[in-house]
Amino acid sequence: MSAPPQDTRLGASIAEVLFSAEAIASKVSQMGAALAAHYEGKRPLVVGILNGCFPFIADLVRAMDIELEVDFMSVSSYGAGTKSTGVVRFIKDLEEPIEGRHVLLVEDIIDTGLTLRYLTEALYTRKPASIEVCALLDKQQARTQNIEVQWRGFVCPDAFVVGYGLDYAGRYRNLPYVGVLDPSVYTKG
Repeated sequence: MSAPPQDTRLGASIAEVLFSAEAIASKVSQMGAALAAHYEGKRPLVVGILNGCFPFIADLVRAMDIELEVDFMSVSSYGAGTKSTGVVRFIKDLEEPIEGRHVLLVEDIIDTGLTLRYLTEALYTRKPASIEVCALLDKQQARTQNIEVQWRGFVCPDAFVVGYGLDYAGRYRNLPYVGVLDPSVYTKG
């Protein structure tokens, strides 16, 4: 952990940096190499779960030196809050069928697992060859669903984090690191 950066360009109120830009780059490079070895010769469909995955999936697929395809889905259970609402909304579906394909779901963060459980159950009905989950952050303490995460970057504490794609009400996605958002930003009082 490190002291919060002075990030006045965003007015960011970061209480603590959990994962620096350098630590993230190193971890994503390692994950990409391992995934490339795992999927060699299988031409996986790498599916990014929008919106938070965009920096992670871009860096990850560049680190995977194999033939692959990329598509995106969007599902939401948050709205503008800091906790899952428990109601999953399907916003954008895949462009192509996945029957017989090896699918790698790429998430920025997994916390309760509700959204991911809903998504994987829906995708399994489409008869893929396999579905595996890759997440930059795994917030295991918040888990309420039994979800298997085959590929994880970092175990994340049960705190509200932003940066590297993660947001609060659409803000902070462009921070190059992951940090804990100061609660004064999202609490009333």
